[in-house]
Parts: sequence; structure tokens; C-alpha cells
Amino acid sequence: MDFKVHNFVRIEVQVPEVGESISSGVLSVWHKKNGDQVRAGEALFSLETDKISTEINAPESGVVSMLVGEGEEVRIGQVVATIEVNSAKASCSTPSSPVEEPKELSTDSPPARSEGKKEKQEDSFPAKGIGVKEDSRITRRRLSPLRKKIAAQLVSAQQSAAILTTFNECDMSAVIGLRKHFQGEFQKQYKVKLGFMSFFIKAVVSALRAVPVVNSRMEGDELIQNHFYNIGVAVGTERGLIVPVLRNCEQRSFADLEWELLKFAAKARSGEIALEDLQDGIFTISNGGVYGSLLSTPILNPPQSGILGMHKIQERATVMQGQIVIRPMMYLALSYDHRIIDGKEAVAFLIHIKDCVENPARLLLVSC
Repeated sequence: MDFKVHNFVRIEVQVPEVGESISSGVLSVWHKKNGDQVRAGEALFSLETDKISTEINAPESGVVSMLVGEGEEVRIGQVVATIEVNSAKASCSTPSSPVEEPKELSTDSPPARSEGKKEKQEDSFPAKGIGVKEDSRITRRRLSPLRKKIAAQLVSAQQSAAILTTFNECDMSAVIGLRKHFQGEFQKQYKVKLGFMSFFIKAVVSALRAVPVVNSRMEGDELIQNHFYNIGVAVGTERGLIVPVLRNCEQRSFADLEWELLKFAAKARSGEIALEDLQDGIFTISNGGVYGSLLSTPILNPPQSGILGMHKIQERATVMQGQIVIRPMMYLALSYDHRIIDGKEAVAFLIHIKDCVENPARLLLVSC
């Protein structure tokens, strides 16, 4: 009788390093369940830290066994699962044969994770660290690392800086007309829509050049003056607010900016924002108008010294040349660190943005 011998090697799956200064996170979701076959490079679990949320892939193909439940805090380097890898093909005569990969059922689309599968996964492995408690009146759950980081940063910003906000409003007629006139040609040439944000990014760069003190930050008892223009754009996600950074905006065309914004939006939705995408910003723009906000006071994104709040475009009655007219108006809010920036400079900065938006042809001039 010919006996088949299967050799198996059990490898450990550790939490990998995902960025400097990140020492732990929460294993938020398992994409497999106990006993599932996993392929090398396939998403195994999601790790949520105080800075990013990312998918961790399986290092080898084999059968997965979980050691940690969903919602548990894990350390970088901690073993969270094992994978049983078949190290021989099927017989004693060929012990060094390569591992036979499982056949893929379909490559048309990625497998959907349904609610039913989620329930089965929880049944097959009791998730012990989720931190959710329910009764008939309340649900209590532990804050995610990202939400805790956001909370701590917002409180720190309020406590460590002298935040003041100044307001103005701008007439969006010119930008709306420009977009309407060139939208078709712009999309045809650049394969992306011309949005409002690229105008405001260009206006902010122009204002930072005109009022350079806003492009600075406090570091201990020193004032650091920046000579580059990396603009962060706040993006709301299901996990919380993140601020990806568009680099060297003074060198970017409108089309470049729109493509970069589109890329970051897609990465934010899929949870693929990398740590380096969030670093080195010198000024932030936050658009509460997409949620219907008419007016707000944005909070600084430390160590930056300024943040611009955009708001909902709303038709309002306004007086122009002695006549009451209806115009699409937007309130603008500039929050700034009053330790560095005086009121006069803040007002000049905000008026410069208003002028650029109301006269967008200025953005094409080198001096603007």
C-alpha cells in the first residue's frame, strides 16, 4: 500500500510595523474565519491605529487559526494568528515540492462579506475584546484608536494655542460661471471634473505667499517659517476625520489638484490612506458645506497655525452698487493661532482668499 505523507509548517502572523511612533492598534475586522483557507497576499485582517486604518495581508497560503478577537488591542509584533502551510506536495518522494495553491473559484469580482458571513465568523470565534455593552436603553462601546487620537488632538489644540476665528463671505458667481463654461472641455481634456476645492487650494497658496506669517508654526520658543505649500484637505470617513496632504500645490495645475483629490477620496473610502499621506501639511482646508453647514469655527490642526473653513453655497440677498441682488454666497472662516498671527494679518489673509475666489482670473497671474 502506498501511503501519502503531508508535511505542514505552522507560521506565525504578527502585527507589522505601519509607521513611525505607532506601537499598537485595534484589530477591527477579520476577513477570514477560523479554519478558512487563505491565499498569500489576500487581506487577512484590518488594523486600526490612532493615525490610519489599513488591511494586513496573509504572508503565506494555508489554513488560518485566529488567536485574537475582533476589537482587541494588539501590539506591533504581536502574534495574532497562525497559518498552517503545506510544505510538501503529497508524497515522501517529493518533500521539497512547492505548495499547491488552492484553486480560485472566480476572478470576476472580490468575494462579498455579507452580514450572514459576519455572523458565522463571530459564532466560529468568540470576539472577546470588542468592548460593546448593550441593554434596553443604551449601548456602550470603547472608542477606536483613531477617534481617541482625534479627541486628544482637538483638546490639545484648544489648550496649546490661542485660537481666534475671523469671518468673511464671498460671492461664488464667478467660479460657478467659470466651471459651467469650461466643465465639458476640462473633463474631455483631463478626464476629471473641475471642482470648487482646487480654486480654494490655489487661493490659499496665493494668500500664504501674500501673508507669509500664516505659513509658520510655533516650536517651543522658536518660530518656524515654512517656504513650501503642502495643503491638507479634511476628509470625513466612517472612522472619523482625516487630513490627507496635497504636496507642492504651487506647482500643481487645477487638473493635477483635482486628480489628487479624487485619489485621496477613493483611498479614504477604502481605508487605504497611508501614514505618509497625512504628513507635512502646513495649512488645512475643511469644507463643512458638503454636509450643509452654513457657518462654523474650525479648530486648528497642530502644529499648523491656520485652517480655512468653507461652507454651504446659498443664494442670499446682498447689496452691490446700491442695488439688492441675489447671489450664491459662501461664508468663510479662518481660525488661526493668535500667538503668531495678529488680527490685521488674519483679516488680510482672508480678504485675499475672497478676492481670488471672486476674481478667479487672478489665480492665473504669477503675482497672485
